[in-house]
Amino acid sequence: MNPHIIIADDHPLVLKGLKDFLIEKNFNLLASAKNGKEALTLIRAHLPDIAILDIKMPFLTGLQIAKKCKDENLKTKIILMTFEKDEKIYNEAKALKIYGYVLKEFALDEIENCISSVIEDKPYFSPELLSYIEFNEVPEKIKSLTGAEIKILRLVGENKTATEIAKELFISSRTVEKHKSHIRTKLSLDSKSASLYLFAKENSKFL
Repeated sequence: MNPHIIIADDHPLVLKGLKDFLIEKNFNLLASAKNGKEALTLIRAHLPDIAILDIKMPFLTGLQIAKKCKDENLKTKIILMTFEKDEKIYNEAKALKIYGYVLKEFALDEIENCISSVIEDKPYFSPELLSYIEFNEVPEKIKSLTGAEIKILRLVGENKTATEIAKELFISSRTVEKHKSHIRTKLSLDSKSASLYLFAKENSKFL
């Protein structure tokens, strides 16, 4: 199936590059738009199978267009293009059941795979984006720790002893040991003294 496609981007060079690429690959390109308002008008007029939209455009963003299409029950599948590896935007896109999310620096490498995937009714998200979000997502186990426990874990990662930690936090070293024991339980770590230190080192950017 050769889907009907419209594209929208407020950067003339990006728009031209995408247009030329889709034509060269024999995709059925119906029209292109330079802003969100034009893009929505084109979607309503042509009801294309796919709309490839820049996330940030004047008048309406790609996400706002996706929301309007959803509210109006339009069947066009939305693919968003962006430079941003932003977890909040990614989550909004998923909530709106957006079909594709492609990072602009890889757009021409990925857009063909993305379209093929979307035609088969499978969402496509840039692998680069997914690995970035997974890498920057706070591990579930850490979320279960209290503020005091996170502080202690951070200091353990700095190779501080229970006595040094106690001094720094104005608590007794017995309280520190108690906290460490709770942290180990929550993180399912064994009681070897190094296990806590290694975990803290590996996850230091989340502490």
